[in-house]
Amino acid sequence: MDPLYIRLMDRFYLASIWLAGAAIFFMSLIIPWGVFTRYVLGTGSQWPEPIAILLMMVFTFIGAAAAYRANAHIAVTMLTDVLPAPLRKLSARVVDLLMLLACLFVTFYGARLCLETMGQSLAELPWLPVGVTYASLPIGAAVTILFVLERMFYGTQNHRPLVRYEEGDASDATDTPTTEGAR
Repeated sequence: MDPLYIRLMDRFYLASIWLAGAAIFFMSLIIPWGVFTRYVLGTGSQWPEPIAILLMMVFTFIGAAAAYRANAHIAVTMLTDVLPAPLRKLSARVVDLLMLLACLFVTFYGARLCLETMGQSLAELPWLPVGVTYASLPIGAAVTILFVLERMFYGTQNHRPLVRYEEGDASDATDTPTTEGAR
């Protein structure tokens, strides 16, 4: 059975995937609506563009956290692949610490940005505070911090069926790096 922290991160991961997926789904509905109202009806709506941008920010920053956990982000490993195993392990730790530092920075200053702009509103959407539009930045960074800590203490999770659901059926799920050594 997985530790409680990993099970909790599974829930954050699934929530991140669903939130990012919902954001891109609704964005793909809203953008054509804006094009339709502008070019077919001749009266462009004001709300589609800022809402689509807001959804793109949610997709980007929340989705990036999920991509980090799934180890699906872009990584250039040309240098680390040729290092001896102890140096590879050390470089992975350094990368984790640098990632943690970057996410702490973005979480802190992103939260400050959100709080400082809560009194402002968007011209197209006067009911929506500007700080809300920036909220996905510190939230995504905070979730990434949790995933970085998980990686530091429990290792990568990209071999688990929950994270690699697209790579085959359930029989493939047993072929993980942890079971290969037993063969």
